[in-house]
Order: sequence, then C-alpha cells, then structure tokens
Amino acid sequence: MRLFLALLFVSFNAHGLTGTVSSATGEKMAGVAVSAKGQGSTITTSVYTDKAGNYSFSPLPAGKYRVWAQAIGYGTAKAELQVVDGSKQNLKLVANTEAEQTFRQLPGNLALDALPEANEHDKRMKQLVRNGCTSCHTASYPLQFRFDEAGWAAIIELMKNANVYGSYMAKERKPSGILDYHHKELAAYLARARGPNGTPKVRLDPRPSGEAARVEIREYDLPLDPDQNLPANFVQNDGSDWSLGTPSVMIPGWGVHDSWLDDAGNVWFTCNIPNKQASLGKLNTRTGEVKLINIPAKGGLAAQSHGMTPTPDGIIWFNINPGRGGLGRLDPRTEKIDVFMPPEGMSPTAGATTLDYDGKGKIWVSAPDGVLRFDPETQKWSDYKTASYKLPTGTGITYGAAGDRAGNGYWAVMIHDIIGVADGASGKASEIKLSPVKTQLALVTAEAREFYKTYSQPDFNNPLPFSQGPRRMGTDKNADVLWVGNSWGANLARIDTRTREVTYVDLPNRMQPYHVHVDSKHRPWTNLWGADRVMRYDPATKSWTAFDLPTRGSEPRYISVHEQQGQMQVVLPYFRARKIAVMTLR
Repeated sequence: MRLFLALLFVSFNAHGLTGTVSSATGEKMAGVAVSAKGQGSTITTSVYTDKAGNYSFSPLPAGKYRVWAQAIGYGTAKAELQVVDGSKQNLKLVANTEAEQTFRQLPGNLALDALPEANEHDKRMKQLVRNGCTSCHTASYPLQFRFDEAGWAAIIELMKNANVYGSYMAKERKPSGILDYHHKELAAYLARARGPNGTPKVRLDPRPSGEAARVEIREYDLPLDPDQNLPANFVQNDGSDWSLGTPSVMIPGWGVHDSWLDDAGNVWFTCNIPNKQASLGKLNTRTGEVKLINIPAKGGLAAQSHGMTPTPDGIIWFNINPGRGGLGRLDPRTEKIDVFMPPEGMSPTAGATTLDYDGKGKIWVSAPDGVLRFDPETQKWSDYKTASYKLPTGTGITYGAAGDRAGNGYWAVMIHDIIGVADGASGKASEIKLSPVKTQLALVTAEAREFYKTYSQPDFNNPLPFSQGPRRMGTDKNADVLWVGNSWGANLARIDTRTREVTYVDLPNRMQPYHVHVDSKHRPWTNLWGADRVMRYDPATKSWTAFDLPTRGSEPRYISVHEQQGQMQVVLPYFRARKIAVMTLR
C-alpha cells in the first residue's frame, strides 16, 4: 500500500526535468553535476550528465526551481524555471580564467594532491599536512586560503595547541609534539605551496561516468538551532556552489553525526553538539520535515548521542549520555525510547562512540578503555578492556566498534594502531597490531626517527606520519571478514576474523577513509570525509568505484547502506555542511 500511494503521489503531483549541458563552444559535457532546489524547499536533488551531455531528474514536485550545473574548472551555470510536465533546461559552462578560481572549487583530496612532492623533503611535509593539519576537517578548507610564512606559522601555532574538538588547550597541556617539532619547515613548505607566489599544479580526476553518473542524490538541509537567535539567511555558503569554496564548519545546527534510513523512508540521525533541543532527529525524506527528539540531560541540555545502528528487526540502537554514557533503544514505528545504563563500576559508553550488532543479537558499543556488549533479552552488560590502554606513546581511547556474525566484538585503538578483539564466548580480550605504513616510514629522517621514539600523542588526531589510524569499521554480516578504515594509512584493512590475517587495500591516490559499511554483495563502502566522495570496493574484481558528492565540505563521519526490494540507497550525514544526503543507485 505504501508503494502504491507513493506512485500515486509521483504520477499526479510531480514532473520531470531534463536538459543538456554544453561548453561555451557547444561541446556536450559528460559527468557534470546538475542540481535543482524548489523555492522554499529544504531539498536539493542532484544528478550527473551522461556521455552525451544529457541529464534527467526523477519526477519533482511542480513549482519554481533554481537549477545549476557545475564541473571543476568551469564557472557555475545557473537558471530559474517553473517545473511542469516536460520541462527542459539547457545549461552552458564557461571555463575559469584564473587558477585560483579552480583551486577554490576543489574537494579536499585534490587540494592535497596539488601540494608539491618533487623530493623526499616535500613528501615528508605533504604527509604532515595530510595527517596533522586535516585530521578532523577537509584539506580544502585551510588550503583554499593563501598565507606567507608568518601567516602559516601562526596557523600552525594555533593548531598545535588545539584538541580534537577545536578547543584551545595551551594552558592545560603541552602542544602537539609533531607540529611543534616540524613547525618552521612546515610553515615554509606551506608558504611555498600556498603562499602569495605559490602556483598550484592541479590534476583533475575524470568526471563521473557509468554507474557513478547514474546516481541521484537528495540532500536535506537541517534547521539552524533556534536558541542561537540567528537570521534565516545566516548561512551564506552551504557548499552547494563550488565557486564559493569550502564552508566553515561553524554552521549552528544539530551536529548530525550518524544516520540510518528506515523501511518507511525516514532518516534517523544522532546529534553530538551541545544544545537544548536535539538528542536525535527524524527526517522525512519526502517532505524534508525534521522532527527533533530531546532526551533530557543535566543543566537543561539535551543528552548527546554519536553512534547509531539498526538491528535486523528494525529497532535502532544509539548511545546516549544524560549524565553518564549508556544505550538507547528506539522503535521507529512507535518512536518509543528506552535507555539502558551500564552498572556502576563498569565503564560507560564514551569515546568516539560507535555501535554495531552481532549474529547472536547482542549490541556492541565503544567504551573509553575498550568495548561493551549488551544483551537486549537479559539486559546484561559485559565489558572488555584494552590491554594497551596506557602506553608511553599516549592513552588508547577507543574509536570504532563492530560485531561479527559469530558473536565476537572488535574495537579500534586509533592512537596505537591496534584492533581489540572480544571473544564473545570466553569473555577474553586480545589485540591485533597493524603494521606501520612502510612508504611513509621510509621517508623519516634519522633525526626525526629518534624524536618519534619519545613522542606521546596528546590526542588521536596528532599521529605519527607512518601511522595507520584505524577509525571506524564494519563487518561483513554474511562472511568472516572485518573491514577497517585506516584514516592515516589511506587504506582499508581486511581482517579474516577466523585466522586474524591482515591485508591492506590501498585507496587510489591516498584518499582517506573514515567508516566502512559492507553491503549484501560483500562490497565495503567507505565515506571519505576529506574528499566529498564515497568509495566502494569490489573484492571480487579488486576494483574501486568513486561516487562524487555535490556539496563542498560535506565531511561525512559515517556511511550506511539501505537495501530494500532490489534498490540500494546510501545515507551520508554531512557534519560540516549540516545536511543529510541519500544517494540512490539508478
């Protein structure tokens, strides 16, 4: 019945939009992003042109629309029209005349690629920028600006005294040793690369084609926080017009972090930014309406959440902190919420909290010093500790967590390049050590190598240049395989959960993964928070497919894949741009 009503809505209330994109000389352009947003709407729909330069949208509600087309190296082509039956809008792109116009349009991965690496010194500096200067934000934001050496030195001075949340910590801790040790030479390198006289050598990727050009992406704006008393037009750059560059992350909103699509077509999301109204949110993908759910915490704030996962029965689990970290259970059909707390004396849920379920029906969730398991039937908690929690090189706070089909749990200790293993049957914990990135280790000078031996990371975003940085992970629920997103190593670690054999699958051009979700065909999907792109790996063909996102500065911290009746949809929460995207493969 739901599908029938949806078809009725499309047939009687929606209309198609087609057209062609060409260059100033009349050449038809393939792989161009074309976007449309209705007047007064919070929904932007984007598609890509085919090899003949043609584009077509799924039916859109009738009304007045803004339509724009974009390709790197060209100015944004814009139009306004009334969408009715058979609407058509052709668009023409004019090439940029200045190199900086093109550089401003770049996603983070291409901005990084443009930095010089002609010799070993440059390669070392480029890796420090990749790992130490963009560890929680896309490189396209800082690199879109140009500073002289004194300017870059001042920026590094600030960065080395900020923690992973962006708070200034100079009075509470020592500066980050990596940035402090390389401060002067790194500032000189950046001034040469992105200074007043730096001319970037940009190498563009091919525009989307084939399957990647057949997707349709709907992006939903999330509302501003009304308690901030901001004007309705406060956001002047939401990343949708590439010519404006990558936006600042300071867009007041709900801090969307993890998100999942339910079978009724609603997207549920977590909120990890302090506010008074939203612990969770519900997005209606047909209307764009957002409903906020408040679980009260201390001090009049809403309890914060971070991680989220649904179980096969449709129930959504999330972490929640009303004063101490626990678990929340949400039935999306009734919106009933139950909260469960670990017993006193057991670690709470915390860290960069991530959730997953295993094949035995148990829920696994991050704790600061390991991982917790919760049994929904008995409501019993179990905990597993990180053996290498406190080391001279830093404190091993847990990042991602996962469960496998055999009932075991896993967690990432990002700072130590360790994967913790929880044996669900015996209750014992062990560890898998990831190897350093050999190509980067080989570049380290003898002097720096001695310094690194004494280096203690103050945060998980201050890594050694040869660190793997296991972040968030996902298991294949139909096989005995764990896939780990190694953010610094720029690869996926494939771990056989029976033998513990580890192999590494490099991402093209050292693009950096964040989280991994495995679909029903054993293919891991990963969001690239610094590339405005989603990558899918096919183990059978050993090939990657790249799906580009139409927003600059998207910075998705999570990826989820929803498969229903032969249709695949990928959900991406944009942390920087404060949107949620649903990408449908057509």
